[in-house]
Amino acid sequence: MKISETQIKGCYIIEPEIFKDNRGSFCELFKRDSLEKVIGHKIDFVQENQSISRKGVLRGMHFQKGSAAQAKLVHVTKGKVLDVVVDLRPTSSSYGQHFKMKLSGENKLSLFIPRGMAHGFLTLEENTVFTYKCDNYYDPEMENGLKYDDPDVNIDWEYPSSQMILSKKDLRLLSLKDLQL
Repeated sequence: MKISETQIKGCYIIEPEIFKDNRGSFCELFKRDSLEKVIGHKIDFVQENQSISRKGVLRGMHFQKGSAAQAKLVHVTKGKVLDVVVDLRPTSSSYGQHFKMKLSGENKLSLFIPRGMAHGFLTLEENTVFTYKCDNYYDPEMENGLKYDDPDVNIDWEYPSSQMILSKKDLRLLSLKDLQL
């Protein structure tokens, strides 16, 4: 398993070693001790979620505030997404910057996202299955989000916005300058 840090401090790409033979393939997607060694602290995932989405669905950019903040380990088991993380940590050298990458059932990559990030993804294939582990329970009172098309963050989703499918809630999210963190 190869774990490498992105340009956003604390955000890591996890690339499993894939073993193939005439039966198919096998890989370890998550190994807690390996991840903890790299991130430098304990991680205890307490909740795992899954979404199944049509092509063109954009879910995000979501985060939990305060004591409900969540670190996440995200992975696609089927299909493909453009996954995006925005650093919302005010004291971070990469505050307001974003990182994006493609995750797919084929490449088997995962992304570890530390607390203090807005996260979202755009599905690029029909019936994409997206899973994520969280180190804190979801709290609807602490839910917040960042506009997916905030010009100050300037995310290129590499997809026509006219073809994106968003929830009404996600269409009402705030810009970075209007967020109260």
